Amino acid sequence: MKSVEIVGFQRANLGKTDSKALRAESNVPCVLYGGEEQIHFYVPVILFRPLVYTPNAHVVDLNIEGRKFTAILQDIQFHPVNESILHADFLQLFEDKQVKINVPVKVKGVAVGVTKGGKLNQKLRKVKVMALPAQLPDFVEVDVAHLDLGKTVKVSSIVADGFTILAAPNVPVVTIDIPRALKSQRGN
Repeated sequence: MKSVEIVGFQRANLGKTDSKALRAESNVPCVLYGGEEQIHFYVPVILFRPLVYTPNAHVVDLNIEGRKFTAILQDIQFHPVNESILHADFLQLFEDKQVKINVPVKVKGVAVGVTKGGKLNQKLRKVKVMALPAQLPDFVEVDVAHLDLGKTVKVSSIVADGFTILAAPNVPVVTIDIPRALKSQRGN
């Protein structure tokens, strides 16, 4: 899995007033949990760009004033109006502990139904998986070459190698929709 390095600084004071002051200076208040202790820190907002504004999943190499941690972005809160980042939660990773993370679904191949005039509809963009940190996939791949008009690939048909997919097995991932023009031709 790809990794992103983020450099943070320990917070001296906690609370609403101090968090507001940090945000005014273009910093994001953050917390790292899952280890022996919770660590409160802040990160310049610009460092979140390669982590948040991408469809890919990443492992985060946190450097908080020289102390290094491996983590994942567990939760992030945005301002409801201007979409600025308000707060971020990181979960510390350990080699022997399984972790849950959303990974992107990538479609492979050209569906038979698409060549006949159907429309590929990707219903699921990300899927939640559980695995040890070393086994976390960059993405989950779905082969659609065999899909004909009106057919669907469900979560149950995804091959999970070294990880567990936590979505319900009957959830559709990709479907080939039949356009109205083709439906009227097929009815005649």
